Amino acid sequence: MDETVTDWKIGVDIGGTFMDFCALEAVTGRVASLKVLTTPDDPGAELLEGLRLLAEREGLAPKAVSRFVHGTTVGINTIIQRKGARLALITNAGFEDVIELARLRMPQMYSLFCHRPDPLVPRNMVFGIPARMRADGRQTVAPDDAAIADAVSSAKAAGAEGVIVALLHSWRDGSQETAVKARIEALAPDLFVFASSEVWPVIREYERTSTAILNGYVHPRVAGYLAALESRLAGQGVPARAMLTKSNGGLMTATEGRRDCVSMLLSGTASGVIGASWLARQAGEDRVLTLDIGGTSADFALIVDGQVQFGSDELIGEFPLHIPSVSVSSIGIGGGSIASVDAQGVLRVGPESAGSNPGPACYGRGGVRPTVTDAMAVCGWLGHSQMAYGQLRMDVALARQAVGALAAQLGRSPEETAQAIIDIAISEMFVEVEKLSSRAGVDLRDFALMPFGGGGPMLGAFLARELGMSRVIAPRRPGVVSALGGLVSDLRGDFIRTVFADLGADLTAPFQALTRDGRAWLTAQGHHGAADLRLSADMRYRGQSYEIEVDLEPAWLTDPARIAAAFHATHRRIYDFDDPEGRIEIVNLRLSAIGAGPKPEFPVETGDPAPAAPSRHVPVHMGAWADVPLYDRADLTGGATFHGPAIVAQEDTTFAIPEGATARVDDHLNIHLSFAE
Repeated sequence: MDETVTDWKIGVDIGGTFMDFCALEAVTGRVASLKVLTTPDDPGAELLEGLRLLAEREGLAPKAVSRFVHGTTVGINTIIQRKGARLALITNAGFEDVIELARLRMPQMYSLFCHRPDPLVPRNMVFGIPARMRADGRQTVAPDDAAIADAVSSAKAAGAEGVIVALLHSWRDGSQETAVKARIEALAPDLFVFASSEVWPVIREYERTSTAILNGYVHPRVAGYLAALESRLAGQGVPARAMLTKSNGGLMTATEGRRDCVSMLLSGTASGVIGASWLARQAGEDRVLTLDIGGTSADFALIVDGQVQFGSDELIGEFPLHIPSVSVSSIGIGGGSIASVDAQGVLRVGPESAGSNPGPACYGRGGVRPTVTDAMAVCGWLGHSQMAYGQLRMDVALARQAVGALAAQLGRSPEETAQAIIDIAISEMFVEVEKLSSRAGVDLRDFALMPFGGGGPMLGAFLARELGMSRVIAPRRPGVVSALGGLVSDLRGDFIRTVFADLGADLTAPFQALTRDGRAWLTAQGHHGAADLRLSADMRYRGQSYEIEVDLEPAWLTDPARIAAAFHATHRRIYDFDDPEGRIEIVNLRLSAIGAGPKPEFPVETGDPAPAAPSRHVPVHMGAWADVPLYDRADLTGGATFHGPAIVAQEDTTFAIPEGATARVDDHLNIHLSFAE
């Protein structure tokens, strides 16, 4: 292909087992996808391998890459594995226990054995200094320089790599934090320093402090990873500026990500939901439950009326994240989740995972413990084709050996044990999805399930059937939907100003400040086109402890009645009541600055309805062995129809279709399943 007329756009997402690539050649609309096994001992090496394979197989020239978007789990894995920086916290004297007290909530309020996680900054690394700013912004005690020097000296002696500065009421005025930060940088230039007011200047000291701590905790590993990423891309001759997917479903530059680490902690899971929502719109579905199953976890999210749902209290491992994020619920059940028998003789699945090294036993990479993937292979759903674009060859005999060892402990056959492993995995996901739908107040029978990731199509149809959902949509390339999400995402920056005022207060000045920040941020990202500025406010009735987010229009800022009406309506929708006579408080103003990116156009294939022809029949155990048709995904054209039980094999995953399902392929090559009522 003539390189002068090529324009490649690449989305990359790294998970616990694979790095996924979705590459679009914009001139022709050709799509190339790929999976490469991760290299935990040499992060980033899989990127070079993926680019090499794309060049070899697809003719992708690195210098023709005009867009490169990357989603990574390096931040969240650092927190989950507790391998982050050793931090010190400097706060007001008398408030040294703020992160340990937190909100005095137990993770499981009805459990006698649960406990809160150990804080990321141990108590002996928290230093209080004389300083005080009042809630109205008046400084009554200036930060004490001698106390700062003593704290820095003690922190360095204890091995601190960085310092977090979080002082009372810095949401109102961050000048005290700025002064303390400058003093620390002068005293110890070898330490990195973050002030809570620069990370997320929100009211409530615990939320602000904990968010700043998460940012600092992952900073060295994230900054090092991103610096290496940019260096490797430059070394390959890729001219595109490296972009990152963010927790809020948007994008930012990798350069900014080195400092704003907290914004990309959920980057991979968020971009998967963004990719799924884009595919759902193509398929004509506006109410979708997404199911992203990788090697380690299963992630669920709701798309309601075509809109991705957002929240500001997502969990990162055991710790709450208070910045705007795509609402995703996760559970430690994935294709690599290990099955075992506990001390009481009960079969359990997960959360321990075989990961990519050694991986499930059937991968033939040294794994000997049975996983969900091995169970699917023993039952015959897997093992009939190569996996991960030829990266893996399934060895069913090794899967039977691993599951057989567990079966001997249970006194069951390998097939019965494998089916039990599958059933437990699905039941664990069922419980998590039921909790999600209850919190959202939705009836899942009105939704379609979209499974993706390497393991989503493997288990998704079985989960949908258990949930009473009658529709399932499997995208053409389900294994790389998260990578696709990066290609279809927009730049998005979130900004907040705490105003803490009664309804009717003048909000013009904070709105203008937010607008300036939003436009400046987009410019710094290299966006010079139209900006979509979306305004909202965190509001509550006076006396309430927590607020709700209400969408606003800028024109309403001088019309309190319109703001009140929007708040009452939102409160009524969420809680089924409102108080038209109640006094209203506005706690925070929020603004999302969005710069639309180029949207890819994929080819559409129209065909007349016609029964599909299977490539062959294979034995599958469904209580007893039976031959079921196996279809090659590459042979399924628009309009093709078939019935379950069936298997659809493709380069990046296997779609297991249970009995009673009717399948139809649409013009975008999505497979639609429907179950009889």
